[in-house]
This record gives sequence, C-alpha cells and structure tokens, in this order.
Amino acid sequence: MENLLVTTEWLHDHLDHVRVIDIRGHVLPASAPLPHYYNHYADYTQSHIPGAVFVDWVHEITDPADPRHAQIAPPERYADVMRRCGINEDTLVVAYDDAAGMFAARLWWSLNYYGHSRVAILDGGWQKWIAEGRPTTGVIPVFPSGDFSPRRVPELYRDADQVLAALDTSQQLIDVRTESEFNGDSSRAQRKGHIPGAINLPRAALVDATGTILPPEQLRQLFADAGITSESPDVVFYCNGGVSASFGLLALQVAGLAKGSVYDGSWKDWGNDDSKPVE
Repeated sequence: MENLLVTTEWLHDHLDHVRVIDIRGHVLPASAPLPHYYNHYADYTQSHIPGAVFVDWVHEITDPADPRHAQIAPPERYADVMRRCGINEDTLVVAYDDAAGMFAARLWWSLNYYGHSRVAILDGGWQKWIAEGRPTTGVIPVFPSGDFSPRRVPELYRDADQVLAALDTSQQLIDVRTESEFNGDSSRAQRKGHIPGAINLPRAALVDATGTILPPEQLRQLFADAGITSESPDVVFYCNGGVSASFGLLALQVAGLAKGSVYDGSWKDWGNDDSKPVE
C-alpha cells in the first residue's frame, strides 16, 4: 500500500503526476429530517483543485438497489466510475473532501477493496488547501477512459453474518458513530443501541479541531484506550452505512496498527434486523 496521507505541499508539487479526486459532501445528524446525504457537486463546478475529477459519494460509488443506501457499488458499476476518472492500474489517486477526510477515506477504502492500493488522502483536505492560498479552478477536466479493473480484497470487508458469527471470539468491534447514537439516544435505523461488545470511538475523536487526522502516536493511544494494539487479530469498524467506518480503518493504519476491516452494512443493516442482538 502506498503512503496513506499526502500533504498539501506535496500535492501542489505533483499535480501533473496523480489523479486527484474531489469527493466533497456532507451528512445531516441522525435526528434531522430525511434526506441526510448530500454531495457538493455545485461547489466543485465553481472551484476545485486543478485537475480534480468529481466523484459523487451519494450516488456513484453506492449500490442503488440496496435499501441501506450507502453500500459499496457492485464491481462493474464502481469500475465504470473509476474508468471515467481516467484511473489505470498504475495511477496514483489522491482524494480530498471538505468533511475532515470522511468521504476521502471512503474512496480510499473502496479503491483498496477493489484491489487498487495506489491511493492516498490529502491531509487537511479542501479547507487546508484554501487556507494556504493554493491554486483553484472552475475548469472541469476530461481524461481518456481508464482501464480500472476491480479485484475484490475480501479481508477488508465484513457482512452481518460474519460479524455475528465472531461476536464471542477475538473480534474487536469499534463503533465510530456519535456517543448519542452508540448509547441509543438517536438512530438512523429502526432500533437503537449498538452491537454487543462494541467499543465507542467516535470518528470526530480521530481528528483535530481543523479536521486533520491526529498524529500516529495520539491515534495509537486512543486505540489502546479502546483495547486495540498491534497484536489485535481482528478489528472491525462500523458506523451507519460504512462511510465513517472507512475513516476508522484509515486511522488504524495511520497509527501503524492492525489492518482491520469495515462492516459495510453497519448500523443501517444491523439495527434494522430484528434477528440481530443489540445492547
């Protein structure tokens, strides 16, 4: 796997040698009226990092046939998006967003899941790029179609049955939803609460006040407090629909700890299934 993060300075110096993906968007709180998920394509059309291609996290890299909505797109649907972006087997992809890395991490995880490990996240994202006065443009680039070929990496993915079967084993579940959702005060599913045995480590705790991911040593301490070390054999992250969970896995790897996986269905899957236990 390539470096997980790149700096704004590095990207500025390498714009002509990477494929930049703009995946900006936002999510409303669980307590807000639907819909909760939005892309920021309108912002992209006005201003973006030069050469960046927009990917819609809400519609393009999800499965429209899945009622849980945010689930990863099937292989060919996903591949079509990556080919449109001009991504080839040897393309180094750098993703950025305006949501403290949450959607960029989703692209990072999904590319790795489909066998493309040459992907990094712009540390500090759009906000840091703008704050430093780096160049932007409204010109929307078009690239030749890429030859991206999806090859699943099963160890990065978990489904409900796998999580359930491992509840009383060495599996360690990390719930990166808010404390309110973990405690059952609010929910994006029919049921409230969390998966039995899960530890709450909200995604917001993994970044600083500017939305930049914490340094490795701080992340290691947070994970240690949650019972996760380099010896942990099976770390599974979940959130509501797999997006914030992807950021949790990124943080784990930035910390230099176990590889881990993402329960892609997450709480929208588990919390809507009466056959699954809840705490």
